[in-house]
Amino acid sequence: MGHLYFVRHGQTIWNVENKICGATDIALTELGHEQAVKTGEAILAKGITADEILYSPLMRAKDTALHISEVTGIPAREEMRLKEQNFGKYESTARDGAEFQLAKAEFINSYSGGESMLRLAQRIYNLLDDVKNSDETYILVAHNGIARVVNSYFFDMSNEEYAAFGVKNCEIVEYKW
Repeated sequence: MGHLYFVRHGQTIWNVENKICGATDIALTELGHEQAVKTGEAILAKGITADEILYSPLMRAKDTALHISEVTGIPAREEMRLKEQNFGKYESTARDGAEFQLAKAEFINSYSGGESMLRLAQRIYNLLDDVKNSDETYILVAHNGIARVVNSYFFDMSNEEYAAFGVKNCEIVEYKW
């Protein structure tokens, strides 16, 4: 039985400010860098092994992955399909904004210039199919929006469960096939 690990990037200033990062390229805070190093140490301490780390091209995930790679010695490679969903006009707005919460419930909605949940799911499911069909074990380093889709690949979820699901900064989640 195969498995993979998912890690959400370290803290950003927009995480602290409760803003939607989406496809906007936001850097890690000092704490975010520290979280990433500690995550690498936790991976070693737990005896987690992987063949490769795949990471989103956005700097917050890339920097997290490279810190983990440096600590663990696991090679890391950029994977474009792990880029966070583009939330269009909602990027940089409040994560708990009423209008955004309503828009998020419409999976075909492209957020006035962004990417729909359906298109996001298509690219992440395609990536997960590729990972599942390989003989490799991966650590995916990406974003909270990606975390929701990954979780939905493994578990049936209601729309409400999907919307409420989240992974904390630098949390390590294991999924088994």
